[in-house]
Amino acid sequence: MHPEAPCAVRPATSGDASLICALLNEIDTIETGRPETDLHSVEADLRHPEVDLALDSWLAFDGDRLVAYALVWDESQGERVDADHYVLPGHEAAGERLLALAEARAADRARANGASRAVVHLHLNAEPTTDLDMMARRGWRRVRRYHVMTRPLPASGPGLEASEPPAGLELRDCRDEPDRRRAHALIQETFAEHFDHQPRTYEQWLDDIGGGDRVDWSLVWIASVGAEDAAVLFSRDDRRSMAWIGNIGVRRSFRGRGVAGYLLRHAFAVYAGRGRDTIGLGVDTQNETGALRLYQAHGMDTHYAVDTWEVVLPAGVAVG
Repeated sequence: MHPEAPCAVRPATSGDASLICALLNEIDTIETGRPETDLHSVEADLRHPEVDLALDSWLAFDGDRLVAYALVWDESQGERVDADHYVLPGHEAAGERLLALAEARAADRARANGASRAVVHLHLNAEPTTDLDMMARRGWRRVRRYHVMTRPLPASGPGLEASEPPAGLELRDCRDEPDRRRAHALIQETFAEHFDHQPRTYEQWLDDIGGGDRVDWSLVWIASVGAEDAAVLFSRDDRRSMAWIGNIGVRRSFRGRGVAGYLLRHAFAVYAGRGRDTIGLGVDTQNETGALRLYQAHGMDTHYAVDTWEVVLPAGVAVG
């Protein structure tokens, strides 16, 4: 095996979105069998107000070819910092160099927040192109597993017909601004106890989803029973590969009444009617509300698994 040539590293710019998207789709194809990344998602990451591209992003090149990419951002304003890391096979040295830079920057951001340590999280495919031996050597460990689940949406079939809602339940969409704000509040409430949830203001949430103008708010629904809002389903139809359910959240007092199942079936029927052939979502396999069983009961199967990796670093201390 020939040793790797030294790589050239520079920060990303907003003009690199297409280049980064192509790299991510090349890695997606290796890891999952097909491209999964849309350009607008990369663009949203690069323009996110919590990212300073000059300090929080890195591109590694082998000659003119982009071979690795990393990004750091901070939602907690405390010790928790997030990172992305992607590298092509055969470029392990470039991958480790970018990971070291991301670790050092995460430690700096935690220190700037007044924290004594940085708790850094990184999501990787369960069988990633990233060198897992290198991750372990640098002190990273797996702390959680998620499944990306999908199901086909034929034009008709079991589970796709309009079903009757639970007694007294009504749906409304979120085309009106007050309902968008209510959807945000419901997501914050119903996900507050979930692993790794970070509280977000309404404005921060809009930044996280790529801006309110990127969302078709007719595909975000609030379920109410009488005068009380019971649940929310946030979905979007701007992915090439599939329709996507970002959140299903049911308030504690309304759980066990079939609300989540009805919202799921409603989404299936709506997207089948829009001509989509596949719908997907992500689920924490340790979710205590039984979400994984619910999705399996509705015909969803695991497309691939994603692991959350964690490293704990002294804040502001350089790592090599």
